Amino acid sequence: MKIVHVNIVLVGRVQGVGFRETTKYVADQSGIKGFVRNEPDGTVYIEAEGEQWELDSFIDWCNEGPDRAKVETWSVNAGELKDFKNFVILKK
Repeated sequence: MKIVHVNIVLVGRVQGVGFRETTKYVADQSGIKGFVRNEPDGTVYIEAEGEQWELDSFIDWCNEGPDRAKVETWSVNAGELKDFKNFVILKK
């Protein structure tokens, strides 16, 4: 069981559409640990940790987001493992 860390940036209509709350729900259901937050530039930033297969599914969901969201572009980069204990929504 190898845990992987990724940093995800989502661009588009991703704020004000319930993205953070829905992301937390999906992460909790998927066993993903980390955080999600809105950025001042209008993007959503996520740091997530889990097994690769869990993250692959989570990233696929992030590319779509909740119903009212419209993800235009996104990036995923490997990051340093931080050993998160749960998944939380961070305020600005």
